[in-house]
Amino acid sequence: MHGKLIGKWFTVILLSYAITSLSLFAAEPPEIAAKSYLLIDYNSQVVLASKNADKRIELASITKLMTAYVLYKELEKGNVSKNDVVLISEKAWRMKGSRMFVEANKKVPFERLMNGLIIQSGNDAAVALAEHAYGTEASFVSRMNSEAKRLGMTNTHFTNATGWPDKNHYSTANDIARLTRTVISEYPKHYKEYKIKEYSYNGIKQYNRNKLLWLDPTVDGVKTGHTESAGYCLVSSAKRNGMRLISVVIGTDTVKERSFASQQLLEYGYQFFETNKVYAANHALEEIRIWKGEKEKVAVGFIDDFYVTVAKGSYSSLKGNISYESGIDAPIYRGDKLGKVVLKNAQDKVVLEAPLEALETVTGGGLWRKVTDGVQKVFH
Repeated sequence: MHGKLIGKWFTVILLSYAITSLSLFAAEPPEIAAKSYLLIDYNSQVVLASKNADKRIELASITKLMTAYVLYKELEKGNVSKNDVVLISEKAWRMKGSRMFVEANKKVPFERLMNGLIIQSGNDAAVALAEHAYGTEASFVSRMNSEAKRLGMTNTHFTNATGWPDKNHYSTANDIARLTRTVISEYPKHYKEYKIKEYSYNGIKQYNRNKLLWLDPTVDGVKTGHTESAGYCLVSSAKRNGMRLISVVIGTDTVKERSFASQQLLEYGYQFFETNKVYAANHALEEIRIWKGEKEKVAVGFIDDFYVTVAKGSYSSLKGNISYESGIDAPIYRGDKLGKVVLKNAQDKVVLEAPLEALETVTGGGLWRKVTDGVQKVFH
């Protein structure tokens, strides 16, 4: 697929060039007392605020997001079942830190352990579930690292299923946000469990450590973490008027500070930004000429819904440019990148670039089509 780029300016559907009276620039993000942090929009994946987002940090119990994600995969495959009963090993029983207080050599329903993992952040539950799914925690951790690699978490490595401190157990705010977004998008039914505020097992009632669940009704997750070396950490997500944000705060000094810092980031995002769906998935923006195929044109657009996040009040000023390759030969496969869309604001600054994708597959044509198109292409 080679050829010169052809550009075409257009006004984004449902938008105009009118500049609103509101500011086109967002305010500066708040000062956050944390080692690193990140705020992104869930749909557009645009970064709204960040500090040291690619710096290696200790995961602590945020690790259990990946532990749960791997277990969701095993449930989906049928390798484990929510109706399973899990035999608790002595290793699981002896785990220190946050626990749901299971007893060695007792059998506990799989679902109860999942609740203990997510709501109570139980280290004993994490080890018991890992052993149940993969035989040993080490084998389970190998799968965690495989999933991290597959998801593009390039600065993450796990050595256990709990988040217990280890110099080779680390991640970054960016990677954590990527994992969080994946959990929410791929397993929305399971994600609902992250907003449960309390859970009882073995006669002991424990509360979700994410205090934002009590302070902000729009917050519906996600996960806390703490060790002396990592500090207090919190991954949070909220949804207001259809706009979901994900916040990652790493390394504050107290529980109160991690909650306050997370709330500050969320309030900043909702006050100064807006997210809109520019195009629906599979909506054809253009049909472009291709050569030597079963048909002469291929529809291009976006395989997934296309969102943009901008400063509040600036959405109506956006304009877009489609550029695509000419001289493209079949075959073309759905999802092939054939050009790009660039959105600019009223100051002619690029807001977002996104690849223009083939919305259909076009196979190669017969011999006659190849010969005639080959001749026409020379003079095109």
